[in-house]
Amino acid sequence: MSLTQRYDFVLIFDVQDGNPNGDPDAGNMPRLDAETGHGLVTDVALKRKVRNFVALAKKYQSPFDIYVKEKAILGLAHKETFAALDIQLGEESRTKIPTNLIGYLEDIALPDGLELGEDDEENAVLIVAADADVKTIKSALKEAKPTKEVKNFFDTCLKGVKARKPKAQEVALGRDWMCERFFDIRTFGAVMSLKSAPNCGQVRGPVQLTFARSVEPIVALEHSITRMAVATEAEAEKQQGDNRTMGRKHTVPYGVYVAHGFVSSFLAKQTGFGADDLELLWQALGQMFEHDRSAARGQMATRGLYVFAHDSELGNAPAHALFERLTVAPHEAGQVARSFGAYRVAFDGQGLEVGAQVQAAPGVTLRRLC
Repeated sequence: MSLTQRYDFVLIFDVQDGNPNGDPDAGNMPRLDAETGHGLVTDVALKRKVRNFVALAKKYQSPFDIYVKEKAILGLAHKETFAALDIQLGEESRTKIPTNLIGYLEDIALPDGLELGEDDEENAVLIVAADADVKTIKSALKEAKPTKEVKNFFDTCLKGVKARKPKAQEVALGRDWMCERFFDIRTFGAVMSLKSAPNCGQVRGPVQLTFARSVEPIVALEHSITRMAVATEAEAEKQQGDNRTMGRKHTVPYGVYVAHGFVSSFLAKQTGFGADDLELLWQALGQMFEHDRSAARGQMATRGLYVFAHDSELGNAPAHALFERLTVAPHEAGQVARSFGAYRVAFDGQGLEVGAQVQAAPGVTLRRLC
């Protein structure tokens, strides 16, 4: 069943003695706003947890398969899509690159449809994609004005190539099929115009999430940890049998985070995101941390999911005006918090129990789902 309402929601979660979202550019320290000291968790990290929960609950079965799987090769899903639709594509071709041209080809920007790779013997090859537009490639190469030797090599690679670029209506069919099969595509959207796979277009997802921000500034701690073992015999010999390895671990002693989300019924109709998908999304947001345990993340839990349901598709009140009325604040200012009991969540000053429902504004109902 398709959606006929707009939804805005607030997700509240906390972390104790864990790292909710490490920053690889800062030695995996917890992400934070450098000016205010508030902690951050990216929308990408939250979407990953939703994907993982849906995968566990639905076991990658269509129509709840996951496109952005961990360690996945996205292009394979594109090829499976066109095969399922019985749309014939061209054939990929590979040509060994002469040794004296490898450096040149590595330094230039190759047109779409061409990429460098290796064959089974680890020789450098130029790959012409199965859906390459040969005419466009030749035009781009002509403008680049390569040397005669390079031009002759490109001509050899493109001669007799059986590439075929999908037509616009075929791309549309591929996009629709991907939306039908993959939960995360019809929920969050995806850019599926890959160089190395048939083009399935782009999808703008009906569900969007913001970064989560901590209610108060966080303290990022760094701990020394010890492993009573080494990886190699050389390390053991160097340590004369002591056999221990030192490491570092980053944690937040405690923090409460708030993220905001939006569901557009107009975009839902375009991707096929329906009422069943919405219920699964609410379930995932409520339970995703229960199946994402690790020593690095300490204790994380969803502490509240508040959903504003509008009576209309366009909405009956601005999202920011609704969000501002839902407050998360400590009971006592300046208190060092180490549990969720130190905070109070209220809408217009009133607490809301799980399952409760109130009229938030004319045409807008607020429900607390968890």
